[in-house]
Amino acid sequence: MADSSPQDAAAELGLGPAEVTTNVAGVLKVPVSVVRARTDTSPARGKLVLVTAMTPTPFGEGKTVVAISLAMGLRRLGRRSVAILRQPSLGPVFGVKGGAAGGGRATVEPYATINLGLTGDLDAVGNAHGLLSALVDNHIFHGNARGVDPERILWPRALDVEDRSLRSILVNAGKASEAPARRSRFVITAASEVTAVLGLARDYVDLKARLGRIWVALDTHGEPVTARQVGADGSMAVLLRHALEPNLVTTSEGGPALVHGGPFANIAHGTASRLAIELGRATAEFSVVEAGFSSELGAEKFVDLVGPVCGFQPDVAVLVASIRALRHHGGASREALSRPDPEAVRNGLPNLEQHLANLSALGVNAVVAINRFPDDADEEVGILTRFLDARGASWSETYGFRDGGSGAESLARAVVTASSSPSNARPIYSPTDPTERKAERIATTLYGAEGVDFTPQALGDLATLSPHGDPSAPVCMAKTPLSLSDDPTRFGRPRGFRVRVDRVEWSAGAGFWVLRLGTINTMPGLPAKPLAESIDLTEDGRVVGLR
Repeated sequence: MADSSPQDAAAELGLGPAEVTTNVAGVLKVPVSVVRARTDTSPARGKLVLVTAMTPTPFGEGKTVVAISLAMGLRRLGRRSVAILRQPSLGPVFGVKGGAAGGGRATVEPYATINLGLTGDLDAVGNAHGLLSALVDNHIFHGNARGVDPERILWPRALDVEDRSLRSILVNAGKASEAPARRSRFVITAASEVTAVLGLARDYVDLKARLGRIWVALDTHGEPVTARQVGADGSMAVLLRHALEPNLVTTSEGGPALVHGGPFANIAHGTASRLAIELGRATAEFSVVEAGFSSELGAEKFVDLVGPVCGFQPDVAVLVASIRALRHHGGASREALSRPDPEAVRNGLPNLEQHLANLSALGVNAVVAINRFPDDADEEVGILTRFLDARGASWSETYGFRDGGSGAESLARAVVTASSSPSNARPIYSPTDPTERKAERIATTLYGAEGVDFTPQALGDLATLSPHGDPSAPVCMAKTPLSLSDDPTRFGRPRGFRVRVDRVEWSAGAGFWVLRLGTINTMPGLPAKPLAESIDLTEDGRVVGLR
C-alpha cells in the first residue's frame, strides 16, 4: 500500500480537516451536511464513469479491480479521480465470491476492515430492519390498532450472513395465547429495502420520509400499513444517522475512494450511494462508479432508475470483458475456463455484442476494458480485438490486478477521450408507461427476449398493489446475473425466448417496483466449501485467508 492516509486523500478532493470526521483506523466519514453543501452550491460537475460488464462467469470478471485501477490510472495521468464502490456484504465474503475490495495491486484500503464490516453501516441497516420487524409484531401483540392482517405481513427479518435455513421460518411458535404462529423469512441485509433506502436518500429528511413509507403489511381491508404507522420511522433513522455518511478510504496507490451503500443489483439498484456519487462529482474530475453485475442489470438500473431519481447520468461506460467469460459463453466447460480455446472465444462473442448494443440503447458511450488474465492466449485476444475493431468499438487491454494504476493508463486515456463526446444517456422507457410495458422494453431491448409473460400470481400482485403504488415509478427487474435470459443455464446470446415475471412487489420507501423473474434467493446459501473455513486470525491479530 502507498504511504498515504485518508486525510491526504480527502485533501486531494479538496476536503479540509473540518469537513471530515475520523471513524475507524484508515477510514473517514464525510458528514451529510458537507456533501449537501458541496453538491448544492458548486456548479462544477466532474465526469461520471460507469463500470459494467458482459455476462460474468460464476467467479466474476474483475469489475472491481478494473474500477479501482482505472481511478488510479486516471490519477497517474494527472486527473483528479475517485473510485466509488459499494460496501462488501459479509455473505459473499464468507461464502463463495469473497471480498469486494479489489485484488492484486488494485485494492481499496484498509482491505480487511472494508471487507469485514467497514464502519458498521450494514450492521446499522440490519439493526434498523430488525427494529421494524419487532415493532410490527409488538403492534399486533398490544391490540393491533391498525388492523394488521397477520397472514399478510410483508416485512421479513434480515441477517448479513448466508444461511439458507432461514429462508422460511416460523415465528411466534411459543404460547398461542400471546400471538398466533405464522410463517416469515430472512433476507440477507444487502437485500433489505432499508439498504436501498439508504443508498437513495438525499439527506436526513429524505431518509426518514423514505423509511416511513415502507410497507410492512396489509390490513384486514387490503390497505397498506407503513413503518410510520407503527411508529418506526424516527427510531430507524436514528440508527442510520451515521450510516448515511459516505466512507472515504484510499486506493492501494494512495488516491481517494468512496465505499458506501450496498444494495444488491438484482433485487435493488446495485450501486454505491447517491451521496457518495454526488460527493465524487462535486470534488473530482472523474468519478469511477461500479454498477453491480452486467449491463442488463446494473447499468440498466443506473440509467433507468438511479439517474431519474438522483438527477445524474453517466458520461461514459466501461464494459469489462474477459477471455475467460468469452470461453464460458462459447461453450467451454467450467473445468476448462482457464485453458486457451480460440473457438470458444469466437463462439462467445455474441454475448459481448449484446452488451455493446445495450449500452448503445441506453445512450452511453462505451469503452471495452479487456481485463487480462495470465492464461489468455494472444490468438484469443486477437480474435476479440478484431471483433471490436470491425464494429468501431473503443477498447483497451488492462492489467490492473498485476500492475495497479500503471496497468490501466491506456484504459484511462481511452476513457478521457470517450468522455469528451456528449452523453445521450436516457431511460429506455417513459415514466408514463405501464409497469408491464416498462418490463417489456427492458426484456426485449436489453435481454433479446421476444416478450414478457406475467404469471397469475404476478398479475394478482399488480392488481393488489397498483391502487396504492406509484405507476410512474421505475421498475427493478430481479433476475439471474448468469444469463441474459431469466434462465441461469442459458449462456451466450439466447434467442427465441420469453421471460416470466413470477412476483411483483412495491418498494414504497425505495420508490420502485420489483419484478421477480424466476427463482431469486434474497437469502443465499453457503457453498460446500465456504471461504469462511479458510479465513483465520493469527496470534498477533492479523486477518489471513481473506480474498
